[in-house]
Amino acid sequence: MKYWFTLIIATIISLPLMALEVGEKAPNFSLQGTDGKTHSLDDYIGKRAVVIAWFPRAFTKGCTIECKSLAKNGHKIRAFDAAYFMASTDKHEDNTRFAKHNAADFPLLSDPTGQTAKAYDVLIPVLKLARRVTVYIGKDGTILKIDKDINPATSAEDIARNLAELGVEKSGNTQKENVEQ
Repeated sequence: MKYWFTLIIATIISLPLMALEVGEKAPNFSLQGTDGKTHSLDDYIGKRAVVIAWFPRAFTKGCTIECKSLAKNGHKIRAFDAAYFMASTDKHEDNTRFAKHNAADFPLLSDPTGQTAKAYDVLIPVLKLARRVTVYIGKDGTILKIDKDINPATSAEDIARNLAELGVEKSGNTQKENVEQ
């Protein structure tokens, strides 16, 4: 009991005083993807919207369900002019195995230092894990939405619905070309 109480207090204390907000410029990132490329927000500014689905840990139940949802129903997201990623503080090797295990046809980004997760206000410092949060970034680099109410099983459908509600242009693409520019 004492461990959980300490953990809860440490988590509350570690919450950011100034959270990232809708309308602000999104922090740039440069993270290695499971597709062998390094992905940077700057690569997409002016070209496409970007969706980053942060997840706590590879090979855990909820994260596996979310990854499978995105792999199975990614065509619904690819119908929009948006690049999408899952991202965690896991090592690149762990995310690569996780992506392969779940037949992910989109890149998973690795942030083992936690610096990008911290910049996006999703890092739980005590655990060195990311919170399950999906961040929507417009073509102009501003944050359009921060979704903290994630249902892993319907993640792909929810992302597609949010992209539509946010007015992100349709691409007509449903093929496996998530990050092609």
